[in-house]
Amino acid sequence: MENSILGIPTLPAFFSIFLLIYLFAYFVVFRNWGPKHRPEASSCLISLAHGPTAAIMSIYSILHSRKAPTFASPNDTLQNTILEFSIAYFFLDLLHYLLFFPSDVLFILHHLATLYVFTTCRYVVHHGAYAILVLLFLAEITSGCQNVWTLASYRRADSPAAAKFGAAEPKIPRWAWVSWMVVILIAIGLSILWVLNLWIDWHRNKVQKKER
Repeated sequence: MENSILGIPTLPAFFSIFLLIYLFAYFVVFRNWGPKHRPEASSCLISLAHGPTAAIMSIYSILHSRKAPTFASPNDTLQNTILEFSIAYFFLDLLHYLLFFPSDVLFILHHLATLYVFTTCRYVVHHGAYAILVLLFLAEITSGCQNVWTLASYRRADSPAAAKFGAAEPKIPRWAWVSWMVVILIAIGLSILWVLNLWIDWHRNKVQKKER
């Protein structure tokens, strides 16, 4: 059954919302910015709209899962809605990169890979959203800070207020940012191992069922 908002399927509804935010940012909020930073800032704004929201919805879904989840657990309605929310964002941001930064191959490949995982989980397999939402939460939990820092860096040379966002950089000791990077890398590695373990468990159960 397809999800909907006021009778409109959620995927086109979410895409329309992100598109409106992008256009509002491009033609209103950042209209006086230079031709290079204007589209980048607009992309940051839709990322700000997506990242924290997706992280909050993901952790809510994870904590309120009714049954003990496995990789083979069927997607529920909320999980499908979160997937559609993220699909809409990544598709629009992919169009943004194809239009303004077609040479940024790494980001384009990242978005294509993400869209492949999300769309197949949502529309083809209909299972496995729980594991994907765990990774989505880990990926998006800090996106708000990153996007604010990026926007501030674009305006640092022009705006004293924006420059203040970079004032703390020399005050952060090396041991702090190194330890932060280590913790982040460990978290990402553990999440990948966790998903891999779910794959192995799913494959083992499938083999056992065939043997019966």
